[in-house]
Amino acid sequence: MSKLHDLIQPHIREIKPYSPGKPVQELERELGIDSSIKLASNESPLGPSPAVVEAIQREAGELNRYPEDSCFYLRQVLAQQLGVSPESLVLAAGADGILELLGKVFLGREHSAVFHWPSFAMYPIVTQANAARAIRGDLTPGFATDVQAVLDAVEPDTRLVFIANPNNPTGASVGAADFERLVLELPDHVILVADEAYFEYVRRKDFPDTLALLRQREGLVILRTLSKIYGLAGLRVGYGIASPDLNAYLERARHPFIVNSLAQAAAIAALGDPGHVEQIRSLTHQGLDQLEQGVAALGMRAVPSAANFLLIEVGEDAMKVYSALLRRGVITRPLESFGLTRHLRVTAGLPEENQRFLDALREETAA
Repeated sequence: MSKLHDLIQPHIREIKPYSPGKPVQELERELGIDSSIKLASNESPLGPSPAVVEAIQREAGELNRYPEDSCFYLRQVLAQQLGVSPESLVLAAGADGILELLGKVFLGREHSAVFHWPSFAMYPIVTQANAARAIRGDLTPGFATDVQAVLDAVEPDTRLVFIANPNNPTGASVGAADFERLVLELPDHVILVADEAYFEYVRRKDFPDTLALLRQREGLVILRTLSKIYGLAGLRVGYGIASPDLNAYLERARHPFIVNSLAQAAAIAALGDPGHVEQIRSLTHQGLDQLEQGVAALGMRAVPSAANFLLIEVGEDAMKVYSALLRRGVITRPLESFGLTRHLRVTAGLPEENQRFLDALREETAA
């Protein structure tokens, strides 16, 4: 064991690092194959808008300069589109960058954070990185947040409640009435974090209008990202929407120049091309329908999804199925670390990618 071991804070030593989906390049290096597809990380099936590429090219010649620290122009565009004040926004390198700020500002050794499980893997990491205690609530039988379980789990030292809506990795979502219970019934000493990374994909009619609920709870923070439907996962742009008073403290805790110049330019261009976003949304919904129908034809169950991925029950040994699919050049997401040993998570891709996954799944499960 390294001599450094005893110098590391115990709560940091015990963190289980975040494990991303396997990259295509890594799989092809390992197995000596090519033409692989990745349906593991809930990315857009299409590249960014052509306007994004043009904006990056224009900005590239200025990379000797630091970024505009306050993200002024991006902040203005977002504020106008969302109907909020610029001061109601805080930006970071991905929505998980906002999670990190929330942990810095609200958590310490004497505090706890509540979240349902399984959910986004960064919630326990952010909690533990700040030496706080994690309290895990239960999911409903339909794999959505059990609101009553979350309310019951809150203790006097709880400072943050994380709600992924839609939930990752299950795809299930919480409706307006249930979410409003959290807004109204959580104690005032709790900050409610609505993580809406997949907000733009939601089709259910009664999804919470969290922006309107900001008026009812000062301690509400909404997280969104440009990594998913806007196709900017490689640039990392996320934002939080909250009261200006709360955001002022998050701004104190952030690093300078937290969103790089190319990311700012790309985000403004992406927000200015709603047609490209609608193309991705439509393609994704078609992909979800294709996957749901294909899985049902195989006699398997999938959780109805409000996001851009599907949680599929593939059988007793999901890891074996995952490995077999890898050998066929199809990357999905195993969920053993989330306690879901019978399931794989599959992102809705292009029609031919979805079909390749379904064909490979049929052949492997038949074998």
